[in-house]
Amino acid sequence: MHQEQNLLRPKRCILETNDLENQAEGLTNWQQEYDQISNGKFFGRIEKVESGGMHFFSEYTSHTLHQDCQIWQNAVWFGIPQLNQDICRINGQIIEQNAIACRNSKSSFELITPENFTIYGIVLEEKLLQRLSDKQGINLIENAHLGIQEQFRVNSEQNYLLQSILSRLTHPQDSQVDQRIPLDFLTNALLSALPQELSREYSCTPSYKQRKLVVDRVRDYLSQCRDDQPISMQELCEIACVSRRTLQYSFETILGCSPLKFLRALRLNQVRRKLKSSQEDETIADIASYWGFWHAGQFSRDYKLLFGESPSQTLAKAKKD
Repeated sequence: MHQEQNLLRPKRCILETNDLENQAEGLTNWQQEYDQISNGKFFGRIEKVESGGMHFFSEYTSHTLHQDCQIWQNAVWFGIPQLNQDICRINGQIIEQNAIACRNSKSSFELITPENFTIYGIVLEEKLLQRLSDKQGINLIENAHLGIQEQFRVNSEQNYLLQSILSRLTHPQDSQVDQRIPLDFLTNALLSALPQELSREYSCTPSYKQRKLVVDRVRDYLSQCRDDQPISMQELCEIACVSRRTLQYSFETILGCSPLKFLRALRLNQVRRKLKSSQEDETIADIASYWGFWHAGQFSRDYKLLFGESPSQTLAKAKKD
């Protein structure tokens, strides 16, 4: 009952930032790490509302990102990409136009989001979701598969209704508007859209599983090897036990870019994180070489191209903060 009363007193917060780490930390009780993949200076905005055991938000990001995400315990997340945007992927699967991404807290998930991307999110405590479902006469036992599949389809009217309500809640025209009505609308619209059974449409195909396995094999190997060692396409092919063409296709379909571009971007993001938390006796050259960037001039050019600022500028801003 306490949680349902809290639904009447939403707490609102807006975050705008040029810092990727601040953006990743912007969602309450999430564990996230963002990596920037496309070039340029990042900008992000989060408008979130917390109401007891229910959180919802609108998140905008300016550049292509790789996101590792883990929601808070005993909760379920529903992700609704704004209509008419470029492709977004969850665990390597393209989120369809009229589909809602869904994950529970039992495991982390991975998003690849495009440039100029907005997504609405709803996170509900499982107990609150169960209680609200009971009120609507919806048997959640039949929906126990929520989060097993990465997404479920809704019709265009359901999608439009959910996005309209979320837009009103996260961008209120009048701060004095009574929030109870749209909150009720939101929970009712969400519960009405829940699937009644697992969909064969979004079951993992053998070809998807094979491509995902190729990508995971390469990433698992790289997570265990020394980061300062350069690696070639031929070596990646040998690690994955596939041809160059299969490796390229697997990365492009699962992650949306080539293997070398993706791995290089990840290492540059690691350099950036280390620069922001570096010790006094650590130099830019030390940090860059640790992550495999031995040519100082080329490293600086690549870094500035990706992030829109030089390594020394990142370091100076970190020390100022």
